[in-house]
Amino acid sequence: MTFMLAMRRLSHAAVLLGSLALAPSAGAQTDEYAEAGKLFRAGQQARALERVDNFLQGNPQDARGRFLKGLILTEQHKQAEAIAVFTGLTEEYPELPEPYNNLAVLYASQGQYDKARGALEISIRTHPSYATAHENLGDVYAKMASQSYEKASQLDKSNKAVQIKLTMIKELFSSDTRAAPKPAAPKSGAAINSAPPAVTAPSSLQK
Repeated sequence: MTFMLAMRRLSHAAVLLGSLALAPSAGAQTDEYAEAGKLFRAGQQARALERVDNFLQGNPQDARGRFLKGLILTEQHKQAEAIAVFTGLTEEYPELPEPYNNLAVLYASQGQYDKARGALEISIRTHPSYATAHENLGDVYAKMASQSYEKASQLDKSNKAVQIKLTMIKELFSSDTRAAPKPAAPKSGAAINSAPPAVTAPSSLQK
């Protein structure tokens, strides 16, 4: 099953300026952050990581910069490092739902579906109207269901109902993968925005 192609819904925006994120200093530091966003958008992840690290040297607690770093590390397939970044954000900014969502996507990519489910449930409790987390949670439950159906099928090969359910789930994700558009790259500026939903201060999500 192409489950992780279906569950690719990573939040792709940095936290807006506000009480939860330190505003970047003017001048060179702001330029570093903006340039990191441009490089990320252009797919130049190594250079983007260098620029965001430069930015974070002067703004080590900036949630937007750290979130962007987590995205870059994810694109570089450095999952352990990305998980560490998003975990740190959940610890310091527990009211933000998007780091939990991104943790869930990373956990699911490793087959850690219980951890993914837990992170998504926290994300939803933090922001009940966060549609991406609801959809990802549905994907996780479907994957867990498929595992149970596969086990049941192995134990009782004559159970046609289980085979039908398993086929339906596989077709669901296959259809979702074919129809899903490629996520847009983030834009630079005061916030890094894209679809799927943006990371903002609580209760202020954008598409």
